[in-house]
Amino acid sequence: MFTFMIVLELIVSILLILIVLMQSSKGGGLAGTFGGGSVGVVFGVRRTSDFLMRATQILAAAFLVLALVINIFFLPHGVSQGNSVLQKSAGQPSATTPQLPPAQSPLSAPGQ
Repeated sequence: MFTFMIVLELIVSILLILIVLMQSSKGGGLAGTFGGGSVGVVFGVRRTSDFLMRATQILAAAFLVLALVINIFFLPHGVSQGNSVLQKSAGQPSATTPQLPPAQSPLSAPGQ
């Protein structure tokens, strides 16, 4: 089931990218490169704009919902037990952390 959800998320994300690239911007954008200009011929310019905007909204909502479902239901919980990795490592020094030698008092000279 996890694999199915990931594959579905990938398909939705690729479709979302394509739909966004097909929309024409004020400067023409990439719509002409990918054939976005010819879509207006089929539906009409206004209906094409409405269709692409609505498709973008639906795919974005599907992407968000799928990401939340995968995160909540399929990823393991309780591994960190409320602490982040940074909080766990802050209490114990790393073995590779160099230690500074103890500072000498400026009042005592090394030869005395």
